[in-house]
Amino acid sequence: MTSGPESVLLPPDGPTAPPRVNGELVFDAPWQTRIFGATVALFEAGRFAWPDFQQRLIEAIAVHEAALEADPIDGTSGYDYWACWLDAFRALADEHGWASQRSLHDMEHELEARPAGHDH
Repeated sequence: MTSGPESVLLPPDGPTAPPRVNGELVFDAPWQTRIFGATVALFEAGRFAWPDFQQRLIEAIAVHEAALEADPIDGTSGYDYWACWLDAFRALADEHGWASQRSLHDMEHELEARPAGHDH
């Protein structure tokens, strides 16, 4: 059985369960692994309680689901889990004063503008 923060923190099913294939987490882009790692690292450093993050994640998922119901996107089977995770992280960072949602948004756009291969 796997041990560590992933096995303790991430349920296998339910509203906060991440996408998995054969029991392994699924990430479609490097930013997803990075935001996951940053979140877990801050939790392990004692910067927040995991239930606080889970509540924000549930709220973000609800917002994304409501947006899809209001304006469905053809070919989309549901919300983007990692986008919800990012929204939850932004809310937590803003609340704890690590960074405002606006400054995080600006940093994300700066990173997105980097040429391929310049992700360090």
